[in-house]
This record gives sequence, C-alpha cells and structure tokens, in this order.
Amino acid sequence: MRAMVMNAAVCLLALACARAQSGNSDINAQQTKLIVLERLWNDAQVHRDWRALEALVADRFVNTEYDGEISDRDKFLSDIKDPEFKPSLMNIRDVKVNVYRDTAVVTGIYQTKGTYSGKAYEHVGRFTDTWIFENGKWLCVASHTSLLKK
Repeated sequence: MRAMVMNAAVCLLALACARAQSGNSDINAQQTKLIVLERLWNDAQVHRDWRALEALVADRFVNTEYDGEISDRDKFLSDIKDPEFKPSLMNIRDVKVNVYRDTAVVTGIYQTKGTYSGKAYEHVGRFTDTWIFENGKWLCVASHTSLLKK
C-alpha cells in the first residue's frame, strides 16, 4: 500500500513538473509573439498602415499620449491616416513582457522621428501596452507613453 501511494505521489509530481515546464514554454512563446506584434505595430506606424493597426487594437482601445492626450480607437486610427503625419523611424528596446493568463503588459523604451505638419519631431520615452488574448488572438486594449528627460 505504501509503495502504491509513493508511486502515485511520484507520478503526480512528475505530471506537475511537466505541466509547469509546458506552461513556461507557452508563456515564452506568448512573450515572443507579443514582442513581434509590438514591432509590427511600429512598422505599421512608419508605413502609415492603418489597416494593420486596426487588426492589432481592440474595439474599446484607449491611447494616452506623452502629452496627456487621450484618444479612442477611431481617433488613433484617424491620426495614422492623417497625411500631415509622416513618421520616419519607430524603434523599441528594453522590452519586457509580463503575461497573466489572457492578459499581458508590455513595457519598454521607444524612439520615434518624423514630421507633423512640416515640423520635425523626435521623441524618446517609455511605453506600456496592455494586451488581451481574445478569440484566438492578442489585441491591444490600452497604450500609454511618457517622454524621458533629455
């Protein structure tokens, strides 16, 4: 009887370890996917590809800009369509992803350059994007940026 209990305990422990490792590899895969989505977001902004961005942001998306301006999904996408908005560079670095079941928070540092209405701009700041996993895909529900001091 004692041997049976010991065998059952060993099997349960092995199963728990296997499941934990599987969970970690799944989390790593999700983290990698979210970093790729963040980079695709940057490329879409540089190329002013509002359709690609539309596929990445949720219907109730909220964007808080470095200057405190808040916009919803429609305003965010219309800003990308604005012919006066001409980004030439968008990079991110020091990206960290924290996954919590079907929610993820992505943080990092961004750099962007371009012109708006003929005036050059260059910003370096921190970003925080909140994503949810819904209907088999990740969607950004909130984005926040703040400038770093020069």
